[in-house]
Amino acid sequence: MLDDYFDELDRRRFLMGSAAALGAGILAGTPASEAFGAKFPSRNIKVYVPTRHGGGASRNLEAFTSIWKNYLGVNFQASYYPGAAGRVGYEKYMGIAKPDCYELLFGNMGPEVLNWVVKKPTFDLNAYFYFGQMDRDPGQIFVSRKSKFKHIDEIVAEGKKRTIQIGVSRLAHPATLGALALGRHTGAKFNVIPLSGGKRTRAGVATGEMDCGALPSGGIARRGKNFRILAIFDDTNPIPDKIKNAVLVNKHFGMNLPPLVAGARAFGIKRAAVEKYPDRFKILIDTMNKVYGDPAYQKVLKKTKVPMALFTKSWSREGIDKYVKDITAIGEKYKDLLTGKS
Repeated sequence: MLDDYFDELDRRRFLMGSAAALGAGILAGTPASEAFGAKFPSRNIKVYVPTRHGGGASRNLEAFTSIWKNYLGVNFQASYYPGAAGRVGYEKYMGIAKPDCYELLFGNMGPEVLNWVVKKPTFDLNAYFYFGQMDRDPGQIFVSRKSKFKHIDEIVAEGKKRTIQIGVSRLAHPATLGALALGRHTGAKFNVIPLSGGKRTRAGVATGEMDCGALPSGGIARRGKNFRILAIFDDTNPIPDKIKNAVLVNKHFGMNLPPLVAGARAFGIKRAAVEKYPDRFKILIDTMNKVYGDPAYQKVLKKTKVPMALFTKSWSREGIDKYVKDITAIGEKYKDLLTGKS
């Protein structure tokens, strides 16, 4: 727990004394400016983003850091590393980022956790953890307004006659997993086709190349003139004023899937950074928590045109850990679908 790190820091300082702690830091090779308690942060913070610029991740990151920087007094510098469904960015961060709290990760937890279910990474999964969740955007199935399908039951029925082509942004993705699980449960033949990102997936559905699509709900709901959401992989409809007449998959089909939150963007950090600099991490957490309630942040979010109900108003480490655990478990259960081995 985070409090354990902070309590341990206070305990060490009490036992050792500030002078002894300073001496130990210098002997260990810590720069003198840091040993004397130089202000943190004293330089810009780098953020590794395991996707291309222009999607939901960059939208949320830019909105949040535009306010967070005011509390920290430094800027954020984002570097984007698309490739291998997020794997390239994670490998880059875990491989070269310094454990000093000046280098963070920012990703979409659900798809990236599922990525490790499909294929284990080269690094220890316990070497980093997530904090500061930005949004909670459930996965869903949608169609073009021009589509003949008006209800999810019609897609399922058609899928028992022929293979339904479903456009998705990535194969290892909560929305993709939900669509495949629905097909298995109902006996419908669903073939998912990764189209590399939400923009291309929407285009595939809009042109009719795909029968339907599966993505986070926010980007589709804000384009209600072009698309219709038919089914939601969550226990509730978070934006009933925007998503009308969509069914809740668990309730409608008698399934027992965990909430398949497909948009769950959050920061990540190396565990070693927190263990080495718990005081710095506490500054990051304390200032971050101020952003959620800042009226300026709410104004920035409104400009994104994504329904406000999909953005989190706070976060908890316990909630994030549970989400990661649930997504990992459901991913293991349906691993054969995600790897195309069913």
